[in-house]
Amino acid sequence: MTSSSTSSSIRPSALPSVLVTGASSGIGAVYADRFARRGHDLVLVARDVARMETLAARLRQAHQVQVEVLQADLTQHNDVAAVEARLRDDARIGVLINNAGMAQTGGFVQQSAQSVEQLIALNVTAVTRLAAAIAPRLAAAGGGSIINIGSVVGLAPELGMTVYGATKAFVLFLSQGLTVELASKGVYVQAVLPAATRTEIWERVGIDVNTLPEVMGVDELVDAALVGYDRRELVTIPPLSVAERWPALDGARQGLISDLRQAHAAERYRPQA
Repeated sequence: MTSSSTSSSIRPSALPSVLVTGASSGIGAVYADRFARRGHDLVLVARDVARMETLAARLRQAHQVQVEVLQADLTQHNDVAAVEARLRDDARIGVLINNAGMAQTGGFVQQSAQSVEQLIALNVTAVTRLAAAIAPRLAAAGGGSIINIGSVVGLAPELGMTVYGATKAFVLFLSQGLTVELASKGVYVQAVLPAATRTEIWERVGIDVNTLPEVMGVDELVDAALVGYDRRELVTIPPLSVAERWPALDGARQGLISDLRQAHAAERYRPQA
């Protein structure tokens, strides 16, 4: 893992710094741009140093903010540990954007153990470890935010992206659980659930994004997610056209929980005399 510092001529912002993973392109790069526009200093994390340096230079010049670049492969234990240390120790960082993620092609029976392990390492383990690294400090300070980028695929096993969808279902559950634990301590946790978005994730798994029937632009996705962020939504689903669908689904879930009777099996599962 390597890092590069900001220009010393730019004064630190009074706003909290924002650490963005997967910041070299796509959703992460647009989040970096939008928070820089708001006056936040940034820490960019990704594997591609050259692209991050180009983005950092543009943001410093355009918005007069400090931007640091940290090279890290979040599927690698040592790199994750280095980013964890930064999140634990740097009190200036008040917002974590857990954006780095990957997909994979093929059905479950075609995927190798190695590819599944790598997917889970990035989409689940790194997301959890980085949130766990910053959460105690934010809770102690009484404020801060964690933004976790999930996917609507995590709601839809019918789409057939079994392991990827499972990792994104995990991200949603993690975000909801963190809200239960941290909201009373002043920490805001947002789960953002995009649908198909025009990013490089498709090219990396060998899919031509232009063959997909409906794809949202990345700028539109992030701008919509930030509307939800400013409203302090717990779950933001930018492509969901009928807003009432999510509270109805969540209400049905809570109703199911209220109907659980833990001491005995339901009548339909009891052996017949």
